[in-house]
Amino acid sequence: PAGNVRAVTGDPLLALAGIAGGGVAAQWLADRLRIPVIIVLLVAGLLVGPVLGLLDPDELLGDLLFPVVSLSVGVILFEGSLSLGVRQLRAAGPVALSLVTVGAAVAFVLTTLLAVAVLGRPAHSAALLGAILVVTGPTVIGPLLRQVRPRGRLGPILRTEGILIDPLGAVLALLVFEVVEAEQTGQAVVSILGTLAGVGLSGALLGLAGAALVWAAMRWFLVPDHLQQAAVLGTVLVAFALADHLQEESGLLAVTVMGLALANQRRVSVERVAEFNETLQVLLVSGLFLVIAARLDLDDLRADLGLNLLFLAGLVLLVRPASVLVATLGSRLSRRERAFLAVVAPRGIVAAAISSVFALRLDASGLEGGSALASTVVVVIIGTIAVAGLAARPVARALDLAQPEPNGVLVLGAHEWGRQLADVLAAHGVRTKLVERDRARATTARLAGRDVHFGSILADHTVDTIDVDGIGHLLAITGSDEVNAMAAERLRPVFGSGRVWRLAPRQDGSAHTRFPSHLPGRVLFADWATEEAIETRLQAGAAVKATRLTEAFDWDAYRHRNPDALLMAVVRNGRPIIAGAADKLQPRPGDVVVGLVFPVAA
Repeated sequence: PAGNVRAVTGDPLLALAGIAGGGVAAQWLADRLRIPVIIVLLVAGLLVGPVLGLLDPDELLGDLLFPVVSLSVGVILFEGSLSLGVRQLRAAGPVALSLVTVGAAVAFVLTTLLAVAVLGRPAHSAALLGAILVVTGPTVIGPLLRQVRPRGRLGPILRTEGILIDPLGAVLALLVFEVVEAEQTGQAVVSILGTLAGVGLSGALLGLAGAALVWAAMRWFLVPDHLQQAAVLGTVLVAFALADHLQEESGLLAVTVMGLALANQRRVSVERVAEFNETLQVLLVSGLFLVIAARLDLDDLRADLGLNLLFLAGLVLLVRPASVLVATLGSRLSRRERAFLAVVAPRGIVAAAISSVFALRLDASGLEGGSALASTVVVVIIGTIAVAGLAARPVARALDLAQPEPNGVLVLGAHEWGRQLADVLAAHGVRTKLVERDRARATTARLAGRDVHFGSILADHTVDTIDVDGIGHLLAITGSDEVNAMAAERLRPVFGSGRVWRLAPRQDGSAHTRFPSHLPGRVLFADWATEEAIETRLQAGAAVKATRLTEAFDWDAYRHRNPDALLMAVVRNGRPIIAGAADKLQPRPGDVVVGLVFPVAA
């Protein structure tokens, strides 16, 4: 293995490309296997690092390792806080605030006592461990919530807690270390208060300054569009580094404040910035977990493994439930919701980074416990990720808190055949929801008992308030090609590019008015099936009908009876398969074929 380390790590280009490519491959594998991505990344990091010896991050990056990790964590935390708009914070409510204050205090005290009782750590090391382990983190919570999809407030609560508690955990660890050093050197308490004030001022002021700079540059068009994302990223990095330079551990607070400030203003749009940062976050999270796992020493992990596992059990079974119970007293959360919150508290990259920094600082100060601190945190990270990753979805299902599989259909356009299509799909077990901006059409659909949302799909209020639990497809079938394309672009981040559909645009043959074919959204049904062509068939007596295929009446028989049918969808075991213009669907016996057919043929 040593020879392999020199061969691979000795080529920085190959090593860096391997980290990026391997991280994305792990993300893809986890998505295909439907298992928590962090578990795949940790296993991959252990394999390429201590097991096979293919990667040595310390040799690869040297003194740049921790600065790179710190800046990456700052970008990830900024991206997370950028998603905490008014709606998200309102959904999280006072419960999230209570978890990061009262809950964090309870967790700190109990974790410290547990470290003394179970691990036999001295008071200073136990308190530092307790401060580090109050964090959860968006690097783990985000991917986990995407797979679990809990109902209602639980997702916003956990996401908000993970984002806000990271800078608080870092500050708490710094204060504990300052107390330890004060005891060693006889420093006054006022020095500790000065540190706390420095963290608050430098973090908050630089975060607000960075947000104001970005806001002004975008509000007054000082930065061209193609430089906006790069300018925001550069500002985030500078704000983080400058805050951390002025006062240690204040960089996380600065980027969190900056993200919150930009997310909760209404003058400029930060959607493109958020989308770019989300893509960047995937690369950073993948790379960071691979690097952290590759740095692990198997001998350190084996040392005191039994005690560390017992400590882990105490965190999972005692500390987290107790902190959630105390923090949610008097809230409107049900017992089932509290039970789910008690299960989900995985530690992530922030805990790993903070523990690595303070382990080195303990050693530099001549205090014992640095290596033991890092190994315990690693065991807790792996253990809590495994527990949350493997238990969260089964627990959510057992408590009836998991959203249904996103197989439903959001139909944009409540005109006659849009209502027919929604009725047919709903009659065969597919959840359907109509969106219509015309009040008369929306009222007609609602009076007929259909689930309809009145409003423009392009309005922020509609996107923020529409209930899409269990819905995974968008069918944009309005009479406007432009609205269909814009809706596909707007909701692509919600459903994914492969599940956003729009009608074929009109093609009148004129180069001046021809609609481009490369715009977002997959083309529905057939290339000729424009809104005008479908309306023509409706006027000729066609209607949307459903037919169940059998062994005796198969797909060939259906096409023979309905030679002019326009295939729209196939419902298989309650799951819709949308018919795309570029798809060649082959329905089989037992499927329900949904198509636009003429009365005689039907």
